[in-house]
Amino acid sequence: MKKIALEEHFTTPVLSAYAHGPGSSMNRQGFGQFEPRLLEFGDMRLEAMDKAGINLAVLSVTSPGVQAEPDAQLAVRRAREANDGLARVIADHPTRYAGFAHLPLQDANAAADELTRCVKDLGFKGAMINGHTNGHYLDEAMYHPFWERVQDLGVPVYLHPRDPFDRPHVYQGHPELLGATWSWTVETASHALRLVFGGVFDRFPKVTLILGHMGETLPYLLWRLDSRTRIQARLGGGKEPGRLPSEVIRSNIVVTTTGVCAHPALICALSALGEDSVLFSVDYPYEDCSVAAEFIESAPISDATRAKVCHGNAERLLRL
Repeated sequence: MKKIALEEHFTTPVLSAYAHGPGSSMNRQGFGQFEPRLLEFGDMRLEAMDKAGINLAVLSVTSPGVQAEPDAQLAVRRAREANDGLARVIADHPTRYAGFAHLPLQDANAAADELTRCVKDLGFKGAMINGHTNGHYLDEAMYHPFWERVQDLGVPVYLHPRDPFDRPHVYQGHPELLGATWSWTVETASHALRLVFGGVFDRFPKVTLILGHMGETLPYLLWRLDSRTRIQARLGGGKEPGRLPSEVIRSNIVVTTTGVCAHPALICALSALGEDSVLFSVDYPYEDCSVAAEFIESAPISDATRAKVCHGNAERLLRL
């Protein structure tokens, strides 16, 4: 079956330096195992796609990219360079690759302008945001101009994990909990809930957020989020919110299967969010394209639902 993959990563020699180092959950040696495939757009990547039956990959800069850069002007310049480079790659392979913009969120207005350029001039399909930007999260008022532009453009924003700004004590002595194993899930789910409870989707109701990794556990927790929200409102003497968390999540968030090749998790996401809100992805090169393809092809779902997950939902959301 035709497949479109939405969380497929790349880097450049300049951006590689942000992906490892002090305070990062990935060291230089670990990153080096993936770097050759992140830098490559030819035979290796296309062969992996072909073996898995992936027709189109939407490419994005691997985490954290320029969002870890303390110099805002340098971040603006490097983000533009990365996007221009990706546009050239897509021009060479227009039927196989599409792009998510890489944005310098140190400056919300500059990020909005770069997103506009990428969508209108380069034909990109939205943006990939790698978590916080030097400790700033996307629910903060400083990002209202950015979200306004996202809504006006009508493109989705993919919220991708990165390491927490500061490392909680609970992880001390347990490095196995860091990164993609666990801490990224906690960080990204918390970031998404800041947007939900911070009213971003009430202020900008047409915005669509994409979460990877089967929704970073949120589909599993919708009932509890609603229950605790009601109880906190009563205990605080206030009114219940206009929309419960589950309503906001179902209206404004979609999820991908990236990095979670498990049928029970897929069934949960489909049941919790609906068949129009789950999209196929791999997480190349950190996950195996063929494993992801076999997982979705063998999932105990109808062929009509499988078609939506594999390509139909992406075609609608990204206007392909």
